[in-house]
Amino acid sequence: MFNESFSKFGYIGDYYMPGVWAAIGFFIGLILLAFYVYFSLAWYTIGKKLKYKKSWLAWIPIANISMILQMGGFHWAWIFLFLIPVFGWIALFVLMIIAHWRIFEKRKYPGWFSLSFVFPNVGGILYMVVIGFVAWSDRKTRVKL
Repeated sequence: MFNESFSKFGYIGDYYMPGVWAAIGFFIGLILLAFYVYFSLAWYTIGKKLKYKKSWLAWIPIANISMILQMGGFHWAWIFLFLIPVFGWIALFVLMIIAHWRIFEKRKYPGWFSLSFVFPNVGGILYMVVIGFVAWSDRKTRVKL
């Protein structure tokens, strides 16, 4: 009555779990790849519109952060703050917000858009929407009344 093969892993559901986890991992990988391509393409476009000479750096994982720092008016070497745990990360985070603020103002968008990735739970998606607007929407100067 009791099948020996079912007792090997506990119950029938365990036989299907490796395939399910592989499928979940594959789809998460595809989603992350899509976000990375979107992020890189948006920053590449922003770099081109701001006439940044090395806008192709948007496609290289750590170099894109140094590109954002340079476009924001900072030296590229500030990226090495990444090597200092906690305090360096906090300092780099603040520098990135300031750099984003400056870049968004150069593109004639409000600088406070740079605070979009600070919001918990929705910050990542809100940030992607903001850089999409900054990259592909040409904003004219505001008319002052």
